[in-house]
Amino acid sequence: MKMETFYYDNKIVKNFLYATVLWGIIGMSVGLLLAILFLFPNLTDGIPWLSFGRIRPLHTNAVIFAFVGNAIFAGVYYSTQRLLKTRMFNDLLSKINFWGWQLIIVGAAITLPLGYTSSKEYAELEWPFDIAIAVIWVVFGWNLIGTILKRRQRHLYVAIWFYLATVVTIAVLHIFNSLELPVSALKSYSVYAGVQDALVQWWYGHNAVAFFLTTPFLGLMYYFIPKAANRPVYSYRLSIIHFWSLIFIYIWAGPHHLLYSSLPDWAQNLGVAFSVMLIAPSWGGMINGLLTLRGAWDKVRTDPVLKFMVVAITGYGMATFEGPMLSLKNVNAIAHFSDWVIAHVHVGALAWNGFLTFGMIYWLIPKLFKTKLWSTGLANMHFWIGTLGIIIYALPMYVAGFVQASMWKQFNPDGTLTYGNFLETVNQIIPMYWMRAIGGTMFILGMFIMVYNMYKTIKAGTAVADEKAEAAPLQKITKYRTAKEGYHTWLERRPVKLTIFATIAILIGGAVQIVPTLMVKSNIPTITSVKPYTPLELEGRDIYIRESCVSCHSQMIRPFRSEVERYGEYSKAGEYVYDHPFLWGSKRTGPDLMRIGGKYSDNWHFNHMYDPQSTSPGSIMPAYKWLITDKLDRSLTEDKMEAMVTLGVPYTPEEIERAQKWMDEQAAQIEKNLYNDPEFAESYEADKKYALENGEEFIEMRDREIVALIAYIQRLGTDIKIKDGESVTHKE
Repeated sequence: MKMETFYYDNKIVKNFLYATVLWGIIGMSVGLLLAILFLFPNLTDGIPWLSFGRIRPLHTNAVIFAFVGNAIFAGVYYSTQRLLKTRMFNDLLSKINFWGWQLIIVGAAITLPLGYTSSKEYAELEWPFDIAIAVIWVVFGWNLIGTILKRRQRHLYVAIWFYLATVVTIAVLHIFNSLELPVSALKSYSVYAGVQDALVQWWYGHNAVAFFLTTPFLGLMYYFIPKAANRPVYSYRLSIIHFWSLIFIYIWAGPHHLLYSSLPDWAQNLGVAFSVMLIAPSWGGMINGLLTLRGAWDKVRTDPVLKFMVVAITGYGMATFEGPMLSLKNVNAIAHFSDWVIAHVHVGALAWNGFLTFGMIYWLIPKLFKTKLWSTGLANMHFWIGTLGIIIYALPMYVAGFVQASMWKQFNPDGTLTYGNFLETVNQIIPMYWMRAIGGTMFILGMFIMVYNMYKTIKAGTAVADEKAEAAPLQKITKYRTAKEGYHTWLERRPVKLTIFATIAILIGGAVQIVPTLMVKSNIPTITSVKPYTPLELEGRDIYIRESCVSCHSQMIRPFRSEVERYGEYSKAGEYVYDHPFLWGSKRTGPDLMRIGGKYSDNWHFNHMYDPQSTSPGSIMPAYKWLITDKLDRSLTEDKMEAMVTLGVPYTPEEIERAQKWMDEQAAQIEKNLYNDPEFAESYEADKKYALENGEEFIEMRDREIVALIAYIQRLGTDIKIKDGESVTHKE
């Protein structure tokens, strides 16, 4: 048979690898800064775009979508061409994929620190970026599927199955979770509210972990482990079971992030059941990966590539065992909102995603530059420093999680909370935060060692942008199964049918969970006393979102004795019907704020935002002094209210028309309340006098951002009245 000559596109792979390393160092350095801010909360005092709340989503997005995302593209573009014996479908699509993705990352790096955020975990970017992500993802999918259709290899290898499932599922998740109503160029509101928004968000959030951080990396595992070990995959049958059971079960597990919340019990229980079932396919994949190394363990001891990959697969196994355990209600009651979850997430991110990426890089760079790795010793040093960094990071966070949960739930013999002050918990875990910062430093140090090793390897080699290859042309594929052909073997040469089946598998779980919650009104009972936010409270809520206060404070009181005693009446689904987006949070670095309204005076909140340690000694909350001085932008208030009306919030035309006057009245009352503090009155009048005498602009206190934020905070939890421990509310 005549062989055809063609050329693999190595340049696109190298570009994605370089971007992986660059964004990895940047994203993890931001993470290290966040860890340091736990120890020195006022380190970036007075710099809004370096405040904890602004850069925390920058860290998560940079690590997930910039570091891991570019690693996925690099691995997929390299392996797909060789598995299918063809160049990528279209070089222009490859370039659009690369440069479009980098532009989105740069846009995120600019807008997130400036406070443009939707506040939704792993989906914080505003609506123009959501559109751009969808477009670039379609370009990637188009390029991948086009390559599959012009392949020279009859059957699709298991890695390709995982790539196809990733493309389809991420598209579905991103589009449905990102449905939002724009108000301005960089401001929008989620079309979902409260409980519905929470369910859709964590259907997306958990499955972003599943189908962005897991399935494509499993595809990379199935390609690079056999290549690096020079061994075939342990079990073809196990890979089939692994693939189909994983993509079908994973999509159901999202609600385990919302246990004991206001989400309907049936949805919570479904999430728990499927999360526990998820152990089987996850560990099936881990076993398949590790047993592929049978007979190659001597090589593992000397080859840093395999060292990284073995720890990566082990980290995957640990994380995918722990995840289902955390979804059990009795375990979740302890772990949720604590640093245990931080440890769990970083075992997966640093070990599974990080180490598999490092192993892939150490294997690819010598191949792409036709040379040997410059220093095996440095690669081994990177491995051990990185491994110790993960251990030193994760173990103290597990300890911190147990300490938090234990202290939060302890009672005195007389029935009062043993640790009634939330800060008592914080003070106990500061040593663990020091250890986390040390572990993170070690992990990043390992990356710098890798960069130097890469540089020396590249310098010693020769770049081959277009690598020559030969393969026989693909013969005409019959539609029908042959007599000896198994069904799945037949399916592997029918990529369209395979993709359709994978799509059906992931849509079933999503539809069963989400459609009833969105369509059946009785699932989310309303409460007559719950009213929409006033215009000033709405603006204050947007400031709360801009500063990502939800990163540290929850707004969800679970029905536990300890939480009701500490925070007040447990949360009801009907209290969130006007919340676009929901702000339940997933971590308590500070106390829950669901019932904070009226608990403290306006002056207390003013002083707390200006200098948190003045009102809460020992607090690790940073100061937000710009809220005290910056003028509130009211130019979009009416547009925001009209957007809310479109989303079902019952503002009347008269209320929208008098929004500015309404805001003036409420703001003036808060300003009057602030004058109750003699120190405030004296300082404020002195500032006003100085500005007028020197011809400087003076912003009245009622027009400043802090007043709007106080209005919102003082509203929280006040819509329902508690009498003798019972909620005095009525369902409509």
